[in-house]
Amino acid sequence: MTEKNIVTKIQIYSYTELSESDKKLVDLAKDATRSSYTPYSHFNVGAAILLDNGVMIKGANQENAAFAGICAERSACYNAGANYPDATIVKIAITAYQNGDYVEEPCSPCGVCRQALLEFEVKSGKNIEVLLVGRDKIYRLESIKALLPLGFEEF
Repeated sequence: MTEKNIVTKIQIYSYTELSESDKKLVDLAKDATRSSYTPYSHFNVGAAILLDNGVMIKGANQENAAFAGICAERSACYNAGANYPDATIVKIAITAYQNGDYVEEPCSPCGVCRQALLEFEVKSGKNIEVLLVGRDKIYRLESIKALLPLGFEEF
């Protein structure tokens, strides 16, 4: 038997330590939580994507009674893919709002979103930086692979 360790490097920032561009992306993700439609979970997630052409796109989770909704991360990246097919995703910021405030701990994407984002990363051949935003701290990861190190990449 052999063993392999998988290590994920996470840098932890406060909002004030971010660059102006990252602050703008985080603010857009927070703004996106207001357009969530979450009558069942009451868990509003917002995502904002920076493309290599400088465009920023937001997405929000949307639910329905058939539980066939879409997460904020896929809402944003599919919007980018549909409207800017020649652009690549550089960075994504993700946050959530519940019970009158932003979540204390940064939340990360679900498995479906991790796989979808990984495919955008593999397709572009460049890392997509990830900012997971909590109330007082922000986790920075260098790539989607840091969230899904054993992702399905045979496509």
